[in-house]
Amino acid sequence: MPDHGAGRSSGSFVAVGLGMMLGAHVTPRARSEIQHADVVFVLVSDAIVERWVQEMRADARSLQPFYAEGKRRTRSYREMIEAMLAEVRAGHRVCGVFYGHPGVFAQVPHHAIAQARREGFDAEMHAGISAEDCLYADLGIDPGTFGCQHYEASQLMFYQRRLDPSAYLVLWQIGVAGDRSVSRFGTGPAHRRLLIELLVDEGYPLDHEVIVYEAATLPIVEPRMDRMPLSALVDADLHLQSTLVVPPARPMARNEAMLAKLARLEARLDSGA
Repeated sequence: MPDHGAGRSSGSFVAVGLGMMLGAHVTPRARSEIQHADVVFVLVSDAIVERWVQEMRADARSLQPFYAEGKRRTRSYREMIEAMLAEVRAGHRVCGVFYGHPGVFAQVPHHAIAQARREGFDAEMHAGISAEDCLYADLGIDPGTFGCQHYEASQLMFYQRRLDPSAYLVLWQIGVAGDRSVSRFGTGPAHRRLLIELLVDEGYPLDHEVIVYEAATLPIVEPRMDRMPLSALVDADLHLQSTLVVPPARPMARNEAMLAKLARLEARLDSGA
């Protein structure tokens, strides 16, 4: 146990995930943390899911009001973290409840845990089912078949990355691709054209089939799996939760030099040399 020092309260913080589908993905451990915490904060993707959490904890506090159109998301994140840490410093057992996996595309839980630990408090994260997990199941993709590369869409546009068109490419937060302000809730066709241009330059043809994916969050809703040519992405209906899945555009190329080295190695091992 960390030494909080004389007079320091023994507050703690834990981040848990609800998974993607209402009620279906929450783990017994996450449920227990929610029920036994002194203070519960919640940040989820749907008002219905938030109300479901409040059925377990009527006093759960929503972090959603920290968001606002035109307000930088980084500022909202700092305010959320400070709200939760204030309760930890007051000596409370605090639980932050997030949709999906609390550590996947979620800055607030990671930063809150890091800050709490810097201040000497216990802080931890429990895994949850993420949109990535649902994606593999819904689309029938095994990342071990061809490999799978994941990027946040804007990050891919802002930095020089090396893509492999023989593997799956998954681009997260495609609905805000190219947003440099970190304050918009969506970008439009002009930004998408630049992304498409980048993908074409990396070896993906305009007529290559891509998939806009959104995991189901309610049992009565089907996941979104809209297939279209890459060129149609310009005018597609995209949201903050939209993910772009780009299947391989060319076959994997054998590494003949490495295969030859492995063959020589195995021959030596088999001969006992």
